[in-house]
Amino acid sequence: MPEKNFLGIERLLGRIRAAARKATPIGNVRLLRMEISYAVRYLLPPGSVEVFYLLFPDPWPKRRHWRRRIVNENFLRAINQALISGGTLHIATDCVDYFEKIKEIARANPDFAAVDFVDIDLPHTKFERKFRAQGVTIYRLELRKVSPVR
Repeated sequence: MPEKNFLGIERLLGRIRAAARKATPIGNVRLLRMEISYAVRYLLPPGSVEVFYLLFPDPWPKRRHWRRRIVNENFLRAINQALISGGTLHIATDCVDYFEKIKEIARANPDFAAVDFVDIDLPHTKFERKFRAQGVTIYRLELRKVSPVR
């Protein structure tokens, strides 16, 4: 079992190294090797982020694994706290069930206005290229932070 764990860590480090190489010429990118929920909640100052991109999060398709999904009420609260007024969270997934669940969670959160099928001008991720080649539908959602009415 320890050997399998080591291989997983090596794969993760390889992904981080590749991301670091790609991010080097960009001045406003920071890479953290940690759980995103923790980083958003505890490391980002309130109102410090203009846009978040959540591209092809693990859908954890088995019902018993749903608790591991990244998009939940607590995550959206943390995202809302970190976003500037009018800031956005862009989400893309190939899993229609997860997409519907994300929309349900977003509708229950009055801090966000949701817009379906927003296509943003970004390079396609490895997953998106793979899914598009297979003819898989990509579901997109933009969540815009709504400023509270006073």
